[in-house]
Formats: sequence, structure tokens, C-alpha cells
Amino acid sequence: MKFKLFLSLLFSALILFSNIAFSASPKTLVFSAIPDQDETRLKQRFGDVAKYLEKQLGIPVKYVPVKSYAAVVTAFRNDQIQLAWFGGLSGVQARLKVPGSQAIAQGVEDPKFHTYIIANHSTGLKASDEFPKGVAGKTFTFGSKGSTSGRLMPQYYIEKNMGDKVDNVFKRVGFSGNHSKTIALVQSGAYEVGAVNFKVWEKEVEEGKVDTKKVSLIWKTPAYPDYQWTIRGDVDKAWGKGFSDKVKAALIDLKDPDLLGRFPRSGFIEAKNADFQPILDTAKSIGIID
Repeated sequence: MKFKLFLSLLFSALILFSNIAFSASPKTLVFSAIPDQDETRLKQRFGDVAKYLEKQLGIPVKYVPVKSYAAVVTAFRNDQIQLAWFGGLSGVQARLKVPGSQAIAQGVEDPKFHTYIIANHSTGLKASDEFPKGVAGKTFTFGSKGSTSGRLMPQYYIEKNMGDKVDNVFKRVGFSGNHSKTIALVQSGAYEVGAVNFKVWEKEVEEGKVDTKKVSLIWKTPAYPDYQWTIRGDVDKAWGKGFSDKVKAALIDLKDPDLLGRFPRSGFIEAKNADFQPILDTAKSIGIID
């Protein structure tokens, strides 16, 4: 009986110790990003961001990939991730679903972002400062349905300049899923015209991944605010007062040229929710947000 009592007390002590040890372990900060490019490139970029943040914040940090823009917003709403690299539209949608969440940092280039309209050379369309109304009747691909640069802003400017809905402007409308695929589809001729994030286009041209004898830029949208890091408003409860500010400072202090070049951005600057009011207004105007 004494031996059984001893074992029982020992087992209870081990359970108590393990619970104390578990509660003393720092909670992992989990983040994700919109899947705007191929998955391999995203894993490399954000895996290194996780390592950087771990060093700066002194806690475990984990990047989790997702398959769609909507999935990132859902994960943020459900507190499966606490931080995300959103596009303008997905960031607005996420902050609407999680009151108190804040945009904290954006790329130096993000307050004045652009969409490029690109065309296969078989169309005969040429680069112009004026909106290319010759796109009418062509096949057209956006990127993801939830993309700011790949769907929201190009749809807005197409409908504004053509005076009609995109489904009536084009012979066929598709959604590639991401910017890299949009370029590939227009280059191959699967779609005659497409809308692409200007930073992805310029990066892939620079890397020799675009055959400019087959596809080229024909028009650039006016500037608009786009990508940003957004954090949940309850992170200070989990990691302590001022944690959100620590994350913001770490992102703004990121200076590694190799890592910045993978975004690609020249650096990060402060962001706030009000910066993205034009995105919310545009999304409401074309019926993407009620």
C-alpha cells in the first residue's frame, strides 16, 4: 500500500512538474502570408522571416503556408495565426473580422503600388499611357479572387474605363490563383490579357523568367496602397504589454538586403489601418465588400 501511495504521489508530482514546465514555455507566434507566388518561393522567404523574428523577439516563431487568400483571412479570424503579410484587400477583410487588429508595417513601395495589364503579342496590343480599350473582346485572367493587385484594382479600373462589367467587356474571364501563374498563362496564350502585381512582374523579368518576345506590359494603373503586415489586437495579452510594438519595430528594423529582395522591397515602414481606407471604399464600390 505504501509503495502504491508512493507511486501515486510520484506520478502526481511528475504531472504537476510537466504542467509547470509547459506553462513556462514561451508560446509560439504563428504567422502566414497570402499565396501570391509559387509555394517554394514563399516558404524560403517566410521561413527566413520566422528565424529573424525569433531572434529579435526572443520567442518561438513559426510560418505556416496556406492555399488561398481566403484561408489566410480565416486563419487570422480563428486565431490560428496572429500575424500575417496581407494584400490590401485581404488585410481590410481580416481587420473587419477581428476588431482591434492593426496594420503595423508595409513595404516602402506599398503606399504607391500598381497593377500591370499585360498582353500576349498575338493581340497586337501595345504599351500606352491611355487605358487600352482594345482589350475588349479578348480573354482575360485576374490572379486570385481575393487579390488587391490581381483582381480588385484592375477590375475597378477596367470597369471605370470601359463603362461596363468585366464579364461583358471580355470574351472570357478567369482567375489564375497567383501572379506568377498569370504571367505564365498570358505568355503561353492560354489567356490573351491579364492583370499582375507590378513587383512580381519586374522581379520575374529581372530573373529572366518572362519571355518578353511573347508577352509585355501594355498599361499601368494609378497608384494605390497595398501589402502590409497586420497583427491581432490581443497579442499583448498573450506575450505581454507592448508586444505588438516589438513586432512592429522588428519588421521596420529588417535590413537584410537578401531577405528584403525576396519580397521584393527596399525596406519596411510604419503602417496604420487608415492607410487602407481607399481599398475598403473601392471594394464596396464594386461589391466585393458589403
